[in-house]
Amino acid sequence: MRPLTDAVPKPLIKVGGRPLIDYHLAALANAGIRDVVVNVAWQKAQLREHLGDGSTFGLQCDISDEGDAALETGGGVFRALPKLGSRPFWLVNGDVYAEYGFEQQTLMAGRLAHLLLVPNPAHNRAGDFALTGGEVSNQGAAMLTYSGLAILHPELFAGCKDGVFPLAPLLRKAADDGRVSGELLNGYWCDVGTPERLAALNDRLQHHDSARPTPS
Repeated sequence: MRPLTDAVPKPLIKVGGRPLIDYHLAALANAGIRDVVVNVAWQKAQLREHLGDGSTFGLQCDISDEGDAALETGGGVFRALPKLGSRPFWLVNGDVYAEYGFEQQTLMAGRLAHLLLVPNPAHNRAGDFALTGGEVSNQGAAMLTYSGLAILHPELFAGCKDGVFPLAPLLRKAADDGRVSGELLNGYWCDVGTPERLAALNDRLQHHDSARPTPS
């Protein structure tokens, strides 16, 4: 996404006239969620200024600072755990757009994660996980792509240490243990990872009535 991200962090790139992160925050607030933790690293001062205390979005916003270099998803979430508490929480990647209501806010007993999966986009033809009857596995006849949205239990990170590490190996281990559920995300979804995808999303949000509401 360079040169856009040379000066602006991905969550603050504007799509449909608003920063990408605003759509997530509006949807979370509309679902009745009030407390959010936002991980910051690159251009963190801009995110802190934009978010404030979260009241603009009807939220209470806390910041988890990853330092000058991002810790990848696993490391970033692990560092934020003291702020997240002991209950399951939503993980929402800041560089995706998803039309989803966040109605589910807990996990079934014994589960460590609940993943939202999407049909494989052109940039991930092989997919990531299989979904059968609400159960997520690492292999299957029909593979799907992890959307970047999930409910996670803090216990997923048991034994981890502060530092840089990805989330995927933890999810794959939990899936092998039969502790990951999932669902197909039926709404529109976009991984805003290239200028072309950004342009397509902009076009959709400017010309479709299905865009999410502006935060109140």
